[in-house]
Amino acid sequence: MPITATDIETLLRKNFPDATITVQGDDGAHFAAEVIDESFRGMNRIQQQRAVNATLKEKIDSGELHALALTTKAPA
Repeated sequence: MPITATDIETLLRKNFPDATITVQGDDGAHFAAEVIDESFRGMNRIQQQRAVNATLKEKIDSGELHALALTTKAPA
């Protein structure tokens, strides 16, 4: 069964429970996600995106999640 936007959001919520998370995409392989979380404060974008990718590593490594465009930031 292909991964869904809801699956991705559920995985992200495990490591970023208080984040504002939006995941879009419905083809089962290509998604866009925005993660806004206080834990990103003081991190550069590469560090932020690495933190998100670490959460999804298993799905990325297995090929179940093929492409994810990320937007990450700390709250304003």
